[in-house]
Amino acid sequence: MWSDHINYYGDMRTHQLVLTWIEKQLSDGELSVGGRLPAERTLAEKLGVSRTSVREAIRILEAMGVVRAGVGSGPEAGTVVISDPTAALGSALRLHVATQHLPVADIVETRVLLESWAAARARADAPQLEQAATLLDEMDAVGHGSREADAFLALDVRFHLCLADAAGNAVVSAMMGSLRESIQGYAATLTANLPEWDATAQRLQAEHRGILAAIRNGDGGLAAKLVADHIEGYYREAGVRHAPKS
Repeated sequence: MWSDHINYYGDMRTHQLVLTWIEKQLSDGELSVGGRLPAERTLAEKLGVSRTSVREAIRILEAMGVVRAGVGSGPEAGTVVISDPTAALGSALRLHVATQHLPVADIVETRVLLESWAAARARADAPQLEQAATLLDEMDAVGHGSREADAFLALDVRFHLCLADAAGNAVVSAMMGSLRESIQGYAATLTANLPEWDATAQRLQAEHRGILAAIRNGDGGLAAKLVADHIEGYYREAGVRHAPKS
């Protein structure tokens, strides 16, 4: 019974739970290439998680090239499995879990490598940039006070994932997705080290808009430098030792 697996994986983050369920369905032969996943609401109810968690899991799988998420109605609607992901998905999950225990400075360095590469190659007309802009507006809406820090940082990570996706490299997108919770977890923990969260949040927003503007203007070199400075600057301000410097 899947309820037994929910108990076994009870300490897992919700989107990890969704991914694990999908992997098991594939390995058990309940799903196959060309088959469709249950509707978002159905899958959320089946696993006892939010539709947002299901949606995020599908986004990660799509970035990995495992599924194709359709929209609308008719024969093309629904999320279709387009490749056998068992080995790759297992590796992604292991990476996701392992990154919870890696040094913060190593996560920072990995982010700089991946995100500066992606920023340099992001397409100025990529649809993900519109979503990135919307996320910046949402960050402004939640406010910059310390009580809103967790909500701000959750949106912040989504913004960075959008920029990575805009480069059009499924492997980079999948790696960033696997690092997601480590990035958000460490960033949230380190807010306690910041002298004034409100000032930091406003600075981060200004830097976000500068990075997005550089990408939209087709200046990949500037975008790469800005995103590296942005990532390293936050962690240095929070007192992370041995964080890489430009």
